[in-house]
Amino acid sequence: MTRLADLAELVRAPAALSVPGDVLSGAAAAGALDRRTPALAGASVLLYWAGMAANDWADRRLDAVERPERPIPSGRIRPATALGVAVGLTAAGLAVAGAAGGRRATAVAVPLAATIWGYDLLAKNTAAGPAVMAACRGLDVLLGASVGPARGRGGREAPPAARGLVRALPAALTVAAHTWTVTALSRREVSGADRRLPRATLAGTALVAATALGRPDPVPVALAAGYAGRYGAAQARVLADPSPARVRAAVGAGITGLPALQGALTARAGARLLGLAVAAAAPLGRRLARLISPT
Repeated sequence: MTRLADLAELVRAPAALSVPGDVLSGAAAAGALDRRTPALAGASVLLYWAGMAANDWADRRLDAVERPERPIPSGRIRPATALGVAVGLTAAGLAVAGAAGGRRATAVAVPLAATIWGYDLLAKNTAAGPAVMAACRGLDVLLGASVGPARGRGGREAPPAARGLVRALPAALTVAAHTWTVTALSRREVSGADRRLPRATLAGTALVAATALGRPDPVPVALAAGYAGRYGAAQARVLADPSPARVRAAVGAGITGLPALQGALTARAGARLLGLAVAAAAPLGRRLARLISPT
C-alpha cells in the first residue's frame, strides 16, 4: 500500500509553497485579487504536483541509476501509480481553474498543463529545457491575472481580462527568468557544473532582483534584497566549488527562495501586506525541505 509520506516525496510536497505566490503576484499586478484568487492558487499547486509526479515517472529508468532512493526506483511507488497521480492531479487542477475562473482561466491553465507535460516528456533533457520550464512559471503567474481586473478605477466597469494579462506580463517574465536560472543549475545536480554556469545564473539573479524593485518602496526592496542575498550566496558557493552537492544546495535555495521574489512583486503592485505574507513561505519552505528534498 502506498504511504502518504512516499506520495509527498514523489510530488516534492514542500516545494509547493513556492507556487501560490505565482498566482498572487500575477493577480496583484493585474488588479485582479479577489475571491477567485485562492482557488486559482490551489489549481496551480495541483498542476505543480502533477508535474513533479510526471517528472519522476518519465525519469524512472534514469533515477534507477542516478537516484535509486527516489520513490519509484526504490520500489515504494509503482510507475503506474505515479502516472495515475500525475494524470489525476492534472485533471483536478484544470477542473479547479475552470470552476474558479471559467473560460478565461481555462484558456491559461490548459497551455500551462501542456507545457508542464511537454517539459517532463520531451524538453527536459534538451537545450530547450530551461526555457520551457521558465514558460511554465510565467504561465502560472498569468493564471492569476487571467480573470482580469476585479473592478475598474472609480468603480467603473472592469477593463477586459486581456489588459490584466498585459499588466502581469512583467511579473511573469521576472519569475520566468528566475526559473531559468534554477533549471539551468538543476541540470548539473548529478555531474556538477563548470564555473561558467554559476557566473551566468548569478548575473541573471542580480537582474531579476533589480526588476522586482519597481518604484522606491522599502517592502519590495527588502524582499528583493533578501531573495538576491540568499540565492546569490548559494550560487557564489557553487562558483567557488562547483560540486554536485553545492549545485543541489543552490537549486534548493532557488526553489525555497522564490516566495521572497514573489512577495517583492506582489508588494510592488501595491499589496504590501500580502507580499510579506507570500514571502513568509520562504523560511517555512526551507524548514520543510530538511524533511523532503525539493529537488
